[in-house]
Amino acid sequence: MNAAIGLSLIILFSLGVPIAVSIVLASIIGIEFFSRLPLLLVPQQMFVGIDNFPLMAIPFFILAGNLMAAGGISRRLVDLAKALVGGLQGGLAMTCVLTCMMFAAVSGSSVATTFAIGSILIPAMVKHDYPRPLAASIQASSAELGVLIPPSIPLILYGVSTDTSIGKLFIAGIGPGLLIGGALLLFLYLFCKIRGYGLRDREDRHDFPTAFKRAWAALLMPVVVIGGIYGGVFTPTEASAVAVVYALIVGGLIYRELPLAELFPIFKESVISTAAVMLIIAAAALFSFLISRSGLPGEVASWVTEVFDSPLAFLLAVNVMLLVVGMFIETSAAILVLAPIFTPIAVQYGIDPVHFGLIIVVNLALGMFTPPLGVNLFAACAVARLSVDQLLPWLMRFVLVVLACLLAITYLPWISLGLVDLLY
Repeated sequence: MNAAIGLSLIILFSLGVPIAVSIVLASIIGIEFFSRLPLLLVPQQMFVGIDNFPLMAIPFFILAGNLMAAGGISRRLVDLAKALVGGLQGGLAMTCVLTCMMFAAVSGSSVATTFAIGSILIPAMVKHDYPRPLAASIQASSAELGVLIPPSIPLILYGVSTDTSIGKLFIAGIGPGLLIGGALLLFLYLFCKIRGYGLRDREDRHDFPTAFKRAWAALLMPVVVIGGIYGGVFTPTEASAVAVVYALIVGGLIYRELPLAELFPIFKESVISTAAVMLIIAAAALFSFLISRSGLPGEVASWVTEVFDSPLAFLLAVNVMLLVVGMFIETSAAILVLAPIFTPIAVQYGIDPVHFGLIIVVNLALGMFTPPLGVNLFAACAVARLSVDQLLPWLMRFVLVVLACLLAITYLPWISLGLVDLLY
């Protein structure tokens, strides 16, 4: 059955069938023609996959991100970041990274970050004489911070699929997020200095007190959400609802940029995005059930422990595999299918499941802005009105920077676990 499902998936992917539909169809083919299991398992296991309370955080964080973009919060965060680093050469490019880090602290979605921040900063960078493909590449690579800095939808999915503490995963995501953000800031500063970009970045820049005064309510949002989680006031799932309420209050009452007429389109967009994610989760749950029932995880575990005799070799092999997978498969599906298989093996090697979760998510985050199927890449291209091939010569520099950070995160566990050990 495994071979039939795998072959069916390859054929369906090659035909361009959407990922969720491919997984469900391949599973149905395996059940109907290569097993004695009833087809009733298909809807049953798909429902079981989404019948999980922590998953309620996903639609709320998606809605919170859309409300932030429409309510003027993202623009004020851009102005604040520009006030902090805009005085440097290359400051506008660095503003993109810094704003993505701040926006990621609530939205939880890299695609939402790309559209919310990219629609403001890509035209601004082009206006300040940055090549349009470079501006889009900066945005695509910076937006991946949305899946690392908590709250993070991929970290929620990893926690649910492997029964790992979501609170610990959120804390562990801070270190890698700051590392990658800092590395991108340093690279952009040096790159712009050497290549002569960003000489006009001081223009259209607010002073810091003014920018801070306009953005203080937006800055309190991650404090309320993240502080409430770690202060024990509410769970990560409840925090997502708090984020929505706070975004409504700030955008509608404080900034007055969120009229009632705009709420329905925002809710509609959020429902469509949530449905797409939930369909992938349901399909992956069915696929994972069939794979587990066939005994494949045990066989894979036995093979891996025979081939790789040390945790370092195992982590290297996992990194290579996940980098390839991330280029072709959507992040949510990859986590839900692969994490339950490889996390128990990692634990056998003495690797902390929280640390391993960050390795998986950083790998797949890298895949979000690498061709051929990186979602951030396509989102940035849509905003910049460019084709993917126009970005490739510029994009590889950012891929190498994040790849170097990935190696550090993989082999220096304290980057992920330092805060976790301190707080727990």
